[in-house]
Amino acid sequence: MVRTLLLLLLAAFAATSPVMAQQAPMTPLAAPAEPNAIPLDTGGVEGSDADESWFSQWGDTFVRNVTLATLTPVLPEPGTANGAAVIVAPGGGFMFLSMSNEGWEVAQALADQGVAAFVLKYRVQPTPTDLGEFEQAVTAMFAGARRPPPGGFSLADQVEDATAAFALVRSRADEWGVDPDRIGMVGFSAGAGTTLATTLTAPETRPAFIAPIYGAMTAVDVPEDAPPMFVVLAADDPLFAHSGFGLVESWRAAGRPVEFHLYQNGGHGFGLGNPGKTSLGWFDLFMRWLELNDFLQPGS
Repeated sequence: MVRTLLLLLLAAFAATSPVMAQQAPMTPLAAPAEPNAIPLDTGGVEGSDADESWFSQWGDTFVRNVTLATLTPVLPEPGTANGAAVIVAPGGGFMFLSMSNEGWEVAQALADQGVAAFVLKYRVQPTPTDLGEFEQAVTAMFAGARRPPPGGFSLADQVEDATAAFALVRSRADEWGVDPDRIGMVGFSAGAGTTLATTLTAPETRPAFIAPIYGAMTAVDVPEDAPPMFVVLAADDPLFAHSGFGLVESWRAAGRPVEFHLYQNGGHGFGLGNPGKTSLGWFDLFMRWLELNDFLQPGS
């Protein structure tokens, strides 16, 4: 099932519309300081010999060739924490990670609401060392010129990284002011796939809640103790808005709590939301959902 999730996601990227092929130029960046990043010690990436490298695109910050996973705490101001925590998994087609748009900015928004946030920089697939060659490969993928090879995919690295992240947060829960029973996970696109795969195949993580944001909507087998789920998708998402809503129906059929917001517009990769798009309001509704489900209250 893990391999199926990844195949579907990569196939969707490869089959996306020509509009998505219009890519903004990529600009190399020096690696930013990450003084609070904690190594997860989950190993490297098989077949990868390139150094981790950073670039900017559309004004956002991305990293690729991640071979050493880390977790970066973004904690609420003293006296404002409510004990809830969220592990944040950025997207990027398992080729790179959207660290600012779907990582740091989301984590800060959560911390501003009293929720301890932890940005998961998980391992990704190897990509060409040269940025220009990488850019050509991504453009070809979005244009549909390069299809994912059959078989051979695994989310084992990503699930292992997420599992280690949950374990680390629980082990330092007192230090970080976190209730071990109120740790959830929010993931974007490929990060949504990582969130689902972790939830469904690593029961020891025990997420209190999950929020796959503009991820694959494929039906899955849902365990009887599956956590409450909050799902966000834009109706004009070129990757995942045209294949039904099997994921939501799976949760409903299993009798597990689920809330689904299908926005009129927003496309794909909107993070917290873009001005002038209806999907801009999803984060406020997510916080309301957490509150009404007692995840922001001790003893929930």
